[in-house]
Amino acid sequence: MRGHIIVCGDDALARRIIDELNDAELSVVLLASPNALDAAGVSTAHAVIAAAAEDAVNLEVALLARQANPRVRVVARLSNTVLHQAMNDGIGPGVVLDVAALAAPSVVEAMLGRTAHSIRAGGVDFVVSSDTVKRDGTLREIYGRLAPVAVIRGENSPTPGEVIACPHLDDPVFEGDRATVMGQAEELSRRGLKVGLEEDAESAHRSPPVRAFDGARAFHEDVNPMFYRALAIAMTLLLGSTVLLRFTFEPPMGWMDSLSFATETLTTVGYGDFTFFGQHLWLRLWGVVMMLSGIAMISVMVAFVADVLLSRRLYQAANRQQVSHLRRHFVVVGLGSFGIRVAGMLKDAGHPVVVVERDEDNRYLSALVEHRIPVIAGDSTLRTTLAAARAEHARAVAVLTEDDIVNIETGLVLREMTVAPGGKERSGVRIVLRIYDRALGAAVGRRLDFNHVRSVVDLATPWFIGAAMGLDVVGTFSVGQRSFMVGGVLVQPDSELDGMPISELSTLTRVIAVERDGQKAELHPRRDTRFQAGDTAYLVGPYHELLDTLRKGQRGDRPRKAGPPIGTVERLGLGGSPFDAEYP
Repeated sequence: MRGHIIVCGDDALARRIIDELNDAELSVVLLASPNALDAAGVSTAHAVIAAAAEDAVNLEVALLARQANPRVRVVARLSNTVLHQAMNDGIGPGVVLDVAALAAPSVVEAMLGRTAHSIRAGGVDFVVSSDTVKRDGTLREIYGRLAPVAVIRGENSPTPGEVIACPHLDDPVFEGDRATVMGQAEELSRRGLKVGLEEDAESAHRSPPVRAFDGARAFHEDVNPMFYRALAIAMTLLLGSTVLLRFTFEPPMGWMDSLSFATETLTTVGYGDFTFFGQHLWLRLWGVVMMLSGIAMISVMVAFVADVLLSRRLYQAANRQQVSHLRRHFVVVGLGSFGIRVAGMLKDAGHPVVVVERDEDNRYLSALVEHRIPVIAGDSTLRTTLAAARAEHARAVAVLTEDDIVNIETGLVLREMTVAPGGKERSGVRIVLRIYDRALGAAVGRRLDFNHVRSVVDLATPWFIGAAMGLDVVGTFSVGQRSFMVGGVLVQPDSELDGMPISELSTLTRVIAVERDGQKAELHPRRDTRFQAGDTAYLVGPYHELLDTLRKGQRGDRPRKAGPPIGTVERLGLGGSPFDAEYP
């Protein structure tokens, strides 16, 4: 076997990569163990994709594959920052990808409510912007020669909710449709489209009195309730003893002296200015009771205060104090490699961020301390935990745990919290859900009416496949629940694209620029423009279509198509013996 692609991994991302490669009719070998690389034909493979969930496995596969074949294209999935940088510096042909880094920008954009995405292709800065159609007409009449990327049909169209990828400029749109177009910032501005970012969140500055009040409230909420009972008993004993000494002590003393002597006795300090020497026997016995009771009460109160100060509740109380005043902030639920990156991006942009995490021993907690991001420890599926993060007052909440079911449950709880009692109107809190599996994410979006569902698999898969096949992936973004990719395709001599007019390309892709002979890129080329060998065409569209266009631009060493039956994957076991199996 020659020109095949070896894939290592068995989670949803690896399965999705294999499915897409099969759909493209490419020869795929599934690697069950790094030891089976030789049996998988690494010496003649076109690419090796190490997409397992464990960094250790991916690192081993990448290193062994590079050692066995210095020319093979290696695409490795690594979430560890140190390993990622080290491997990128010397991996040779190929690339190292971090799934969290690929998907995080899309989540941040959804949280900020951005309708514009900046993408640089062919030395030109493009902006992808979404706009609500104000009148009926064609895309050409409303947006001129701006490249239409997608249209989401509105209520006034015959098919509400339908997503049309890369429609033609002469296709009709209706008032209320949501159109996403691509062009330079100046072109978009002339058409009245948004090209900037959303405004920053409100300032989180507090005056000293407010800080003091928040601190006192946080202490009150975290100290053991028995502390207040002990304090009440101690104060009752102090006041009662003060009155008793005022009227029974000989010679008589004033109120201030009585209070001072009672305090000295209860705290067993005793300065010698007053004593019970020469007093009535019952009063001297009362003095003994005061001293013993004072020692007991003070010990109990000190124990309760120490419980707060010397335990993790002090850290939690400080976090709750920081959060207690926030409004229009951002809440990130789940502190994994994905959550820490999203929280860091928001914080670096100057927004107040709160993280909700269940595991108090999470490895990323120290990174949050460096970023000065407060953490609320607790179960995100409980209303009390989300209320402690003031989720109902947030600008947006991203639910990013590694458990899809927990994410869905948390999203439903959040939606209940953001609906006024007895009402149906939701507040302006934007809820972004991370759903790992694409099919489940689409179902959740439709069935449970969540408008911002992001599938990690959907966002990351194009990068892995594109890198393995040699596509210059420029960026990805989401329109509705669909993912789009911008990539560059080099037209090779005698390839299918060489001499082909743009009009014969797939109708689901849009050519936004063509670089020729090292000159400045031609923007929005006409449909009768023909590709030439050496051109670099930059396209936007669903990545399936871009990958198909990439194959048309390649020749010679491109991955070979698999023979029939389509959808068959050759699996390799630990022993290295291949066997055919139908892949779901």
